[in-house]
Amino acid sequence: LMKRHFARAAFVYAALAMVFGVFYREFTKFSGFTGQTTLSVMHPHYFLLGMVFCLVMLIAEQLFSFMPAGKGGKILALYHVGLNVTCLGLFLRGLAQVQGMALSRGLDASLSGIAGIGHALLGIAMLWMLWRLYRAVDGAKARTM
Repeated sequence: LMKRHFARAAFVYAALAMVFGVFYREFTKFSGFTGQTTLSVMHPHYFLLGMVFCLVMLIAEQLFSFMPAGKGGKILALYHVGLNVTCLGLFLRGLAQVQGMALSRGLDASLSGIAGIGHALLGIAMLWMLWRLYRAVDGAKARTM
């Protein structure tokens, strides 16, 4: 079950990475925008933190079965929420940058807060998964001695 979830998530994140890579290129070109924008980092966020991380976890799950179905689903849900909330913050800020919108201090702080909360959730879920993997590897090592 977890292996299928990791494989499906890797596929979805690869597709999202491609969509946002094309969106960034075409939207900035259409808008005549040539500066820096956070839209440019959505593509690598979805590729690395989405697709690549899920593929690595798929391999790790195949080797160590470290994600039990019950608790594993909660960890994965937290990971997905964290990654997508992070990208939502990047997307909204990027749209404002390309459109040249002057952000109030409150709106600017809100966009930073959205991305920050997403990063925090993502970090917690990532460390939780890696801790479970570490424990599984450590347990496998102890059984082989």
